[in-house]
Amino acid sequence: MNKSFINKLNGIKRNGISRGWGLLAAGLFCLLVGTVPAQAASLKNYTQPFQNNTTSLAGQSVEMNTYFIKMDYWQVKRATLNLNFQVSQLSSRQLSDITVTLNDVKFYAFRPSKQTGLQTKSIKIPLRLLQGQNVLKINGQILNAAGKRDYRLTQTPANWLTVDSHSSVNFQYKLMPPTNAIKSFYDHFSGPDTIAEKNASIRVPAGASDAELAASMTVLTGESRVITTENQQIPVSDMTDKTAENADYQVIVGRYRNLPKQFQRRISRTDLQNQGQIRFFREKDRYYLVVTALTDSLLQKTARFVANSELMQETTRATESVRQSTQTFTSDLHYQGHYQLTTSADKLTGSGHQERSYFVSLPVDRNNADGSKITLHLRYAKNLDFDSALATVYVNDTAIGSQHLTAKRADNDTFTVTLPKGMALGNSFTVRVALDLPIKQPANSTNNQTPWASIEPDSDAAVKSAPGNDLLFSNYPNLFLKNSTYDNIVVVRPKTMSATDYATMTNLFNLIGNYAQSNQGRIRVYDHQPSQDVLKNANVIAFGSAKDNALVKHLNSKLYFKYNSKLTGFLSNEKLSIEELYGQQMGTAQLLRSPYNQKKGLLVVTGASDNATYLASTQINYQRNIAQYTGDAIVVDQDNNHFGYRFKKNKLINRQLNARETLSKNSQLLVYLAVALGIVAIIVLALILLLGKHGRMSRKHRGRRRYE
Repeated sequence: MNKSFINKLNGIKRNGISRGWGLLAAGLFCLLVGTVPAQAASLKNYTQPFQNNTTSLAGQSVEMNTYFIKMDYWQVKRATLNLNFQVSQLSSRQLSDITVTLNDVKFYAFRPSKQTGLQTKSIKIPLRLLQGQNVLKINGQILNAAGKRDYRLTQTPANWLTVDSHSSVNFQYKLMPPTNAIKSFYDHFSGPDTIAEKNASIRVPAGASDAELAASMTVLTGESRVITTENQQIPVSDMTDKTAENADYQVIVGRYRNLPKQFQRRISRTDLQNQGQIRFFREKDRYYLVVTALTDSLLQKTARFVANSELMQETTRATESVRQSTQTFTSDLHYQGHYQLTTSADKLTGSGHQERSYFVSLPVDRNNADGSKITLHLRYAKNLDFDSALATVYVNDTAIGSQHLTAKRADNDTFTVTLPKGMALGNSFTVRVALDLPIKQPANSTNNQTPWASIEPDSDAAVKSAPGNDLLFSNYPNLFLKNSTYDNIVVVRPKTMSATDYATMTNLFNLIGNYAQSNQGRIRVYDHQPSQDVLKNANVIAFGSAKDNALVKHLNSKLYFKYNSKLTGFLSNEKLSIEELYGQQMGTAQLLRSPYNQKKGLLVVTGASDNATYLASTQINYQRNIAQYTGDAIVVDQDNNHFGYRFKKNKLINRQLNARETLSKNSQLLVYLAVALGIVAIIVLALILLLGKHGRMSRKHRGRRRYE
């Protein structure tokens, strides 16, 4: 070995040990500093709020369920439950406790702190317990101090726990990129984190045709049907929109001849003979799904395939061809009037008050009619105090019936309650089952046979329903739907679409897609006023200013809020005084009785500018927004003040349908009335006969007296 090298090495050993270790430590520190932030930066965050509203639970033993999802393409590194809650100010912090359970596995318990206001608890969720669909249960005992002896603790309305709606689950995860499959792209594109981060967009060619716009709306409604975010949507725009261009996941919808060259290069025109095509590919850091065809009809057919979540989740290839013979319709929801409350036995354990809630959704174009029933099939323990054991059924927080539990029926108890006549349910309602499971032992004693009850799978809601028949926003968009799909919708748009017009159109079809359960309906778009025949047989939506939309201008005399003679702003009416400048800036959404068909509605979303029109559309884009309005007109101004009005006196779409329903509802009354009239007729006839007989006898008696 080289002597000089050995001497240098010995010198380092003698004189530079600390320096060498210092250099090594500095190098390792730099490596860690360079690595850790890079790893942290690669992790994404997504906070998923609870699906429930703020919920208050009363009773000695309280429990609530909520749900959240974990996407398959997340490599979760950390999951945290952020629980916002409040307990009764009277509760004993030494006796009260709360337990958190995930997918039937208990993993955390704690006692509330002494503070009386809203409390926040951050709880680390074990990653091993996470599934795709997750059920989170929060339960415990909220006990009040009552004297020195704990067994005196009783269940009162003062024992309560409130879980705030701002509670959430936060995920820190590494994003796994899509595989080379359409289904993988679809998962990412529809993911709640993708939509919340505005990383998904639907794009059409610049100057898109009516057919291309109709196809893009079909794709949008299919996405709106399955996405789980309530406050975000997927925007539809054209190729000139720079924000949409920057989205990581893009669906491109257009005729082949109108596609930009970068997309035409990916698809052979020869492959599009007599078929449409869906093609997934990656380009740089963007993922694209191209939906295209040579003809309008094939483009619409291909868009229906994309609007079918079942087909998209089953497609493992990067390319899918769609012919006119391809079955693209979504599977039917078989509505038989019976809704199963739970698919498996739902067991409740613990003494005291226990509750379970079940959400029932009716077909979107129907609502409740009189005669609906809730049937519970129960099993429960035999060690209850049956003097006070009770089952109660609530519908939308209204108690509709109760029944005592008995030892005799403990193994197989059935309980049926009928909903009160005239009880409005809307298109969805909540059935809450409350069970009081008291035991005879003192509340603080050890009980090896914990009381329990089970709500069995054959428990159901038998709902008699009738078609919605109100031409009001309380029935929108149901009045544009039939058999759970869009009912021959015709959209009349501005001649030239601005970026704001695309946002308006997105708002309109986001809500329609939320309610539609099928892709079998028909959507047509017109940039001009359609023929009378088309308008007569369609549900019509017209949007845009009176200057840009010929149909809106034609309908001006029939609008509740009418334009001035120059079409520059709205005029005052009996509901609202409108200053000139204010009338130029406000937007309106108006539900009219169609002048082309008295049995159909017509929606006009309009303002003097495209921005004013957009303002009106912001109130009919999400369920939480439309739920505020019960009239037939909405006004929105530049300061986001929004007002609802009702103009029409007769709200019924089909008056004959209402007459038939009234006749049907009163058919039994009519039978009773007919019977009563029959009885009256018999009595009258009997009286006439008796009077006649009495008259003949009187005449005969008078004749005999004259003879004598």
